[in-house]
Amino acid sequence: MAREVRVLVYQAACDDEQLQAVREAYHLVSKRLEGVPGMLGNELLRSPLDPTALVVVSRWSDLAAFRRWEEGAEHREDTAPLRPYRDTRLASPFGVYEVEAAY
Repeated sequence: MAREVRVLVYQAACDDEQLQAVREAYHLVSKRLEGVPGMLGNELLRSPLDPTALVVVSRWSDLAAFRRWEEGAEHREDTAPLRPYRDTRLASPFGVYEVEAAY
């Protein structure tokens, strides 16, 4: 049975100008990704404990759908506006997780 997948891409904004740029890039990327097969939606989250830390969480129907999109030619171009804001403080700028349990 295929499980839903969450992809977390960590972003950073060190000031209000960068925060606004991340927001604008997020909205642009989200519009570009409308209708991607298997993508169920996405969110931009900001930490209340560290206001410089943000994460884009996308929801996918399954790992195969995410991988098809990730390996496609449009992936890098569609997500390019967010790339300059990746959180370089972390060892990896993203994580991929299958939903193990949910209520």
